[in-house]
Amino acid sequence: MKLLRTPEERFKNLPDFLFKPNYREIDGIRIHFVDEGPKDTEVILLMHGEPSWSFLYRHMIPILLKAGYRTIAPDLVGFGRSDKPAEQSAHTYHKHVEWITKLVKGLDLNNITLFCQDWGSLIGLRVAIENQERFNRILLSNGGLPTGEQKMSEAFFAWQESSKTRPLFSCGEIVQQATVTKLTENEISAYDAPFPDATFQAGPRIMPSLVPTTKNDPEHEANKKAWEGFFQWKKPFLTAFADNDPITRGGDRYWQEKVPGAQGQNHTIIKNAGHFVQEDKGPELANLIVEFISKNPL
Repeated sequence: MKLLRTPEERFKNLPDFLFKPNYREIDGIRIHFVDEGPKDTEVILLMHGEPSWSFLYRHMIPILLKAGYRTIAPDLVGFGRSDKPAEQSAHTYHKHVEWITKLVKGLDLNNITLFCQDWGSLIGLRVAIENQERFNRILLSNGGLPTGEQKMSEAFFAWQESSKTRPLFSCGEIVQQATVTKLTENEISAYDAPFPDATFQAGPRIMPSLVPTTKNDPEHEANKKAWEGFFQWKKPFLTAFADNDPITRGGDRYWQEKVPGAQGQNHTIIKNAGHFVQEDKGPELANLIVEFISKNPL
C-alpha cells in the first residue's frame, strides 16, 4: 500500500486548534489522534466523518476537558494528520472499522462515551457494538448504520455521485456547503490542510461510495449483525440530529424506537444546524454530552 503523509507545516496556525498531536502506528499506517485530559477518568471518543477531520471538534474539546473527561478525537485513515493511502481501493468499510478498533484496543480505552456523526457513526457504531465491554454510552448525531436495505435520500445519492465526478474537491468548501454557519477563510483552509493536492484525496473521494446502499454490499451482513446487537443495547443511547440536514433528517426516530437504551432519554433536535452540526453548534453539543453523562452515571 502506497501511503502519503501530509507535511507538518500544512497544520501550522490552525484557528482554535492548539492540541498536541499524538500518533500510533497500526498495520504500518500512522494514525493521528487528539488525546487531552486526565488518563484515569472516563473517556469521550469523538468520531468525525467525511471529508472532515478532528479539527471539526475544536469548539467541543475545551468544554469536555473543563468537565474533567479524557477526550480523544482520532483522524480516520486518509484524513487529517493520519497517513493517506494513495489508492482508493485501499479504503474499505471493513478496514476502517478494523483500524479504529485497533486504536481503541491499543490505547486500552474503557468507560467510553461515543459521540459520532457522518462516517464517524458508520465506523464508531460498529466498533462500539463489537466491543461493548469498553463502551458505556452512545450519542449519535446526523448519522446511522445502513445495511443496504434502508431507503437513502436523494440528497445522499447526489452527494455520492458528486464525490466521484466533481473536478474540484475542496473539503473546506464541502463542509461549508453543509453548515449553516459562515466559515472564515482560515477555517476553510484548515479543512483543506490535510490535502496538498488531489493525490492525497483518495479517502474523501471514495468514502461516499462505501456507504451500503444495497443488500449486495460487502458490509451488509456485518451491519445487520450490528443492528441485532443494538436491538439488545440497554446502555444509555441518545440522539441529537440537526434540523437542517437533508441527508439524515428523520433517521433518529428508528434508533429511538428500536434501541432499549434510548428509551426515556432526552432526545433532541439541534436547531439552526446543518449536516456538520459540530461546526454549527459545537458548544451546545459538548454541553449536551456532559449532561448526558451526568444524567446516566456508571
